[in-house]
Amino acid sequence: MQNRIKDLREDRDLRQSDLAEATGIDQRTISNYETGKTNPDSDALIKLADFFNVSIDYLVGRIPFDNALDSNRAKLIRKIQNDLEKLK
Repeated sequence: MQNRIKDLREDRDLRQSDLAEATGIDQRTISNYETGKTNPDSDALIKLADFFNVSIDYLVGRIPFDNALDSNRAKLIRKIQNDLEKLK
């Protein structure tokens, strides 16, 4: 999970302090999430998911990509899967 939060933050060229200000989560707490020292509680997960416009399932690593994050990528993956099925 820690890599997802950091990756999402860095993809948006945000510092931890920017994310902290936007979500109301302390910067040190965000740092702890990103390094794996602690995990976000349900309130923090909701704030982070809402801020990044991704699902909680994506944040916690239950799914490899999130449609809200990139619906074009999801469509492309489905197309590739369909094309691979046709080759069988």
